[in-house]
Amino acid sequence: MVEKRKAAPKRGRRSPVGDRRQFLTMMSPSVIKAVKQAGLEDDRPAWDIMEEAAKQWLERRKGKRSE
Repeated sequence: MVEKRKAAPKRGRRSPVGDRRQFLTMMSPSVIKAVKQAGLEDDRPAWDIMEEAAKQWLERRKGKRSE
């Protein structure tokens, strides 16, 4: 009897973490490189750093709009 091989996962595809969804944006290569380097240094994924930065920016923006 021939055994069926389980298909290997596609490279670059990750399962979502929690209820997060993918969001495509454009940044300069130097910013991307700096974020990735910071992630390596802090042992954090780049998406986590960018999510934190976006949340902080939104809070600052909300504060400015209420003034």
